[in-house]
Amino acid sequence: MKQYLEKYGFIDRVDISGEYNMALGITHLGSGSRGNCAIINSDDTTVMIDCGFSIKQTEKRLLSLDLNVSDIDAIVVTHHHQDHSKSAMGVSKKWNTPLYCNQFTAKRMKWESDECNIFGNLERIDISSKLSILPIPVPHDDSDNIAVIASDKNNHRAAIVTDLGESTDELIKHLSGCEHISIEANYDNSRLMNGPYPDLLKRRISGRGGHLSNEQTSEILERVCHPKLESIVLCHLSEKNNAPHLAESEVLMGIDENFFGEIAISSQNGPDFTHSIGNGKEILTI
Repeated sequence: MKQYLEKYGFIDRVDISGEYNMALGITHLGSGSRGNCAIINSDDTTVMIDCGFSIKQTEKRLLSLDLNVSDIDAIVVTHHHQDHSKSAMGVSKKWNTPLYCNQFTAKRMKWESDECNIFGNLERIDISSKLSILPIPVPHDDSDNIAVIASDKNNHRAAIVTDLGESTDELIKHLSGCEHISIEANYDNSRLMNGPYPDLLKRRISGRGGHLSNEQTSEILERVCHPKLESIVLCHLSEKNNAPHLAESEVLMGIDENFFGEIAISSQNGPDFTHSIGNGKEILTI
C-alpha cells in the first residue's frame, strides 16, 4: 500500500515526528456502459465504488496501480445495474471485503442480509476514522441510485456522480463543498436525437430517470463551482452519442471563467490518471 501511496502522490507532507498527512485520492479504473469502478483512498483506507467489471479484469486493473486486493477495505455499490454491480458480490467473497449497498439494490441483486451491509440514503458510512461515505439519492430508472460523497479526516471532500437524469437540490447542496467532482457527461443531445437509437430509448436516456447530457452536466457544474474545486472528471461518456471533445468543450463554456483546476475525461479502458485532493496533483498512470 505505501508504494502505491508514494507513487501516486497521496502522501501530502511529513511532519517533525515522521508522520505523514494524506491527500484524498480518486482513481477511475474505467467508466462507461461496459463497466464502472473507482477507487477512493485516504491514508490507509481504500474504498472501491462499484464493481462493474469481471473479477479478473478488476484485479488486473488494481494491479496496474500497484494495489493488492487486500488493500481494499470496503466495496460500495451505487445501484443494481450490471455495469456497476456485476462482480461486487464475487469480489467481496473472494477478497473477504465488506460490501455496502442500499435495501433496493440488495433486493434486486438477491443478496442476503448477511452478505452485505445495508445503508439508507443520507446515512453516513464510516469506513474508518480516516474516510467516510455519504450516499445521496439521485433519479435513475428502475433503481434506487446514489451519488457518493467521500470525506477524509482533513475535511477534503470528493464526489462520484453517475447515472441520473437530472440533478436535485440535495445533490447540489453536497456538491457545492467538494474539491473534486467526478460526474457523468453521458451524451451530446444532437448526436443522441439524430442517431440510430429507437425513439423509446432516446426518450429514456434523455428523461428524468436517464442520463445527464453534456449541457446538463455543464449547468450543474456551473452551479456548484467554487474557488477550492481542484479537479473535475467527466465520466460515463456514451461511445455512440458523445465524444470527449464535445463533453469537455460544453462543460468549459459553462465554468471556464470560474474554474482554475484540472479537467479530465475518464475512459472505459482505465485507469488513466489519479487525482489527489489536497495537493492539487494529477498523475498519469500509463
